[in-house]
Amino acid sequence: MQCQIRRATQLDAPAISKVVIAALRESNARDYPPEVIAEVEQHFCPASILTLMKQRQMYVAVVEQHVVGTASLDQAVVRSVFVSPRHQGRGIGQQLMARLKEAALAAQVEELRVPSSLTAESFYAQLGFQKIRDEFHGVEHTVIMALRLDA
Repeated sequence: MQCQIRRATQLDAPAISKVVIAALRESNARDYPPEVIAEVEQHFCPASILTLMKQRQMYVAVVEQHVVGTASLDQAVVRSVFVSPRHQGRGIGQQLMARLKEAALAAQVEELRVPSSLTAESFYAQLGFQKIRDEFHGVEHTVIMALRLDA
């Protein structure tokens, strides 16, 4: 699918919030109970997105002038990779991850890490990430994964 990957702007915050919440409710809800989804959603309101933009390199995927995906790089940690459920399975997540990898290489990062949801574990594995360990925060199960980068 033809999409543009670009740095997120403050004007994108509401659209990013909608993409993340839709993906949580439709995709991640298959692997997590409603209380976990509700808890995670609270971290992705537009105001929270704006705060995160100041702390991370945040990117969006745009199709026909609509934000359909997002991904962030927090130094050597991949964060908040979400694609709208309507657009999943079309290579958008891979394009976002390619952009994060470019940014990490430019910053001379040697290894990317990602705290993956159960939902996204196979996605990251297909990109070469390997599982390091499981983490549990209450009933929320996260899979810590890593990818060595070659310059």
